[in-house]
Amino acid sequence: MEHGGELVVVTGMTGAGRSTAAKELEDLGYYVVDNLPPTLLREVVRLVDESRGVEQPIAVVVDVRSGSFFQSLTANLAQGATGRNTTLLFLEAGDEVLVRRQEAARRPHPLQGTGRLLDGLRRERVVLRDVRSSADLVIDTSNLNVHQLTDRIGQAFGGEQASRLLVTVISFGFKYGIPVDADFVADMRFLPNPHWVPELRNLTGKDAPVVDYVKSQPGAMEFLDGYLPVLERVAAGYLEQGKRFMTVAIGCTGGKHRSVAMTEEISQRLVDLGYDARATHRDLGRE
Repeated sequence: MEHGGELVVVTGMTGAGRSTAAKELEDLGYYVVDNLPPTLLREVVRLVDESRGVEQPIAVVVDVRSGSFFQSLTANLAQGATGRNTTLLFLEAGDEVLVRRQEAARRPHPLQGTGRLLDGLRRERVVLRDVRSSADLVIDTSNLNVHQLTDRIGQAFGGEQASRLLVTVISFGFKYGIPVDADFVADMRFLPNPHWVPELRNLTGKDAPVVDYVKSQPGAMEFLDGYLPVLERVAAGYLEQGKRFMTVAIGCTGGKHRSVAMTEEISQRLVDLGYDARATHRDLGRE
């Protein structure tokens, strides 16, 4: 049977935002099923096909509450038995953030047993390790509020993008850690830091004087001219393999000047080449 509707499988760490993602997908018109045992994926698709038609997009939330059934998720998705274009969305966050969110919600972790909340999270990471490595899209929600996560979900699943590659180019500061959801990481610390130029220190990589300074440095344009063909080649390969999402992280020391300017430039060049590329700045304004 031909299917026009997409199947999105939402999974990830407890407290990373699965419920928020599911709510946004429902608002986008998806038929949402929460806490679904993976072995029932095909049955859900069949029932939705019969009751709502094959064009109805579906989103299912699968997590460790499914117990032993969860172990079969990768196998069920690999079979391609649903016939639908399927995206595995994995939501991630750091342990400190997850502990804080779970404590605020006053909920125990489903795997903590008689131990600490952190023990449950560590067990969950082990269970999810293979699933995370198979994910089509990983979103790190550590620094995202509910509205920002909703926007990310809307960008990824709110349009007719089944045959297009969505490229997120994100700037970051190395002193705050490398984004865990990055497919590629580029280091801009080989360029002089505008922080040490008094008239540029309080500006950001979105301001023209900083952009001009960064792009005029030896090696900056050579990097851009060499890096874009690499991203193009990988993007083409992703599409050939059915992957629809690519995250490129561009870092500098604090995520304020060099990485921001280069992220904006790379994103715009990708747009000019015909890609659906978007720039975002994780650590801008964090200092």
